[in-house]
Amino acid sequence: MAYVDKQIQCADCGTTFAFTASEQEFYASKGYTNDPKRCPSCRQSRKAERYGSDPNRPKRQMFSAVCAQCGKEAQVPFEPRSDRPVYCSECYNKIRPANRPASA
Repeated sequence: MAYVDKQIQCADCGTTFAFTASEQEFYASKGYTNDPKRCPSCRQSRKAERYGSDPNRPKRQMFSAVCAQCGKEAQVPFEPRSDRPVYCSECYNKIRPANRPASA
C-alpha cells in the first residue's frame, strides 16, 4: 500500500501536524488502525502525565553507527559491537517482520 503524507488537526491544542507516509507505515506495521489524534508534543505531554517524568533522570545516551544494509548513519540507544550488525530504523523495519513469531 502506498502512503501519502496527511495533515491532521490535534484534538488537544488544535495545531495541524503532518502524519508522514513513513509514520503511517510504522503504525500499520504495529497493527494500529487509527490515525493519531494528537500532535507529537501533546502525545509527549500526555505520556509524561501518565507515566511521570523525573527531571533528575538522565537522557538516554545515543550512539552513532553505520547501517549494515544501506550504509546511512544511524543513532541507536546501545553501544554497537563489531560482531553484530546495526540497522537504521528504515532497514530494521524492512527486515524485522521476518524475525517476528508467526502467532500474533
